[in-house]
Amino acid sequence: MAARRIMAATLGVSMLAACDPLPQPLYSETTPPPAYRAQPGGVRVDNEGFQLDPEGYRIDKSGARIGMIDVPAKTAGDNSNAVAGYYISNIGADAPGRVASPSEGAGSGVGMGPGAMNVPTPAQMPQQAPIAPAPGNVPPPAGYR
Repeated sequence: MAARRIMAATLGVSMLAACDPLPQPLYSETTPPPAYRAQPGGVRVDNEGFQLDPEGYRIDKSGARIGMIDVPAKTAGDNSNAVAGYYISNIGADAPGRVASPSEGAGSGVGMGPGAMNVPTPAQMPQQAPIAPAPGNVPPPAGYR
């Protein structure tokens, strides 16, 4: 009799371990929508209404790509380097170039400008009014130990 109970308990535990209590989504039945739609004339338009060229870049009304940046032309003559002056072990020397200067307006903000380093000492701070009644002056409620 005890062997049957042990066998039934073992079978029950093994069946319980085989079932997953959380449902699994069927990814094969749902496909994400494309990031663009095709107009009747064959023109592809993205979800924000911009026309797309055959490579998938946004184009304006004249057919020029929108948002393209010519990086070599934009950075021509700039020899800034984020690690300038640090020793680079694989070249065996300091990194060439200069550290990039901060952009316009980087020196204005919280903690910048005249008087930013003149932080008042605690003696110069205005005194706060005491909280009335102070927690140390109030007797505990009845029944409180």
